[in-house]
Amino acid sequence: MSVKKIVIDVDNSNRRLDNYLMSLLFDIPKSKIYSMIRKGEIRINSGRVKPSSKIQSGDNLRLPPYITIPLKDKVYIPEHLKALIKKSIIYDDTNFIAINKPIGLAVHGGTDNKFGVISIMRSIFGHSIDLCHRIDKETSGCLVFSKNKKSSKHFYEQLTGRKVNKVYRALLKGRLAKNIEIKTPVGDNRQSAQSKFKIIKKFKNSTYVEVQIFTGRTHQIRVHANEMGHPIINDKKYGDWDYNKKISKKVKRMGLHAHKLSFVDKDSIEINLIADIDETFEDLINVFN
Repeated sequence: MSVKKIVIDVDNSNRRLDNYLMSLLFDIPKSKIYSMIRKGEIRINSGRVKPSSKIQSGDNLRLPPYITIPLKDKVYIPEHLKALIKKSIIYDDTNFIAINKPIGLAVHGGTDNKFGVISIMRSIFGHSIDLCHRIDKETSGCLVFSKNKKSSKHFYEQLTGRKVNKVYRALLKGRLAKNIEIKTPVGDNRQSAQSKFKIIKKFKNSTYVEVQIFTGRTHQIRVHANEMGHPIINDKKYGDWDYNKKISKKVKRMGLHAHKLSFVDKDSIEINLIADIDETFEDLINVFN
């Protein structure tokens, strides 16, 4: 197989490479895209690049031969999932659309998922839809999409400038003694991360908290909760396996929900989103209530 080559068009000029690739290869996980860039499997004009590199009109983008570029108009999406996502919409204007993402739906397609939420959104609203940020498959709540490239770029600038306010709801193992702020780095690269846990209600064997994050690292809340000795209930990766085994017999969902998100759009309008917890999260709370 030979490598695949794409010539960047005017519409995509001056975009970050990683953002362009996540839009083009919308069913490939972000981690895989970054891995291909790091290994030099993806190049611009035959040279190695960084995820933050800007692409320009006329650039030759090289992709590894084993990558299949998804045909956006041929991704089959079951009608019941389209209906589910339509029902989940919590905000819609000319530049952005937001949903209260149900648990169990991955943002991107992958080995275990033929398609992700981004594919479903594009099947409903068209191919100009782009993902603004991510939340885990087993996390429910606020998820924002842009409707045009200017809005996508603006949201990214707000995100990297730490001007997007994110507040989660979480159910933790054990009784948290007091409100706490964690600033320990996370991830393989030990990136700086900051999370603030505020107690909403204490139960006999768990604590219901509000979590504000000031950075958006992968699995940040889950890692910080585990580090302070109060992992998130039913977290299969960072949680207490033996403890979760008992709880999951009653309710299987992970106790993490993206509750609020706010930012200022490119027209200086403040957008405040609220995604209510769903019945499965309420069922999980009631296990301890």
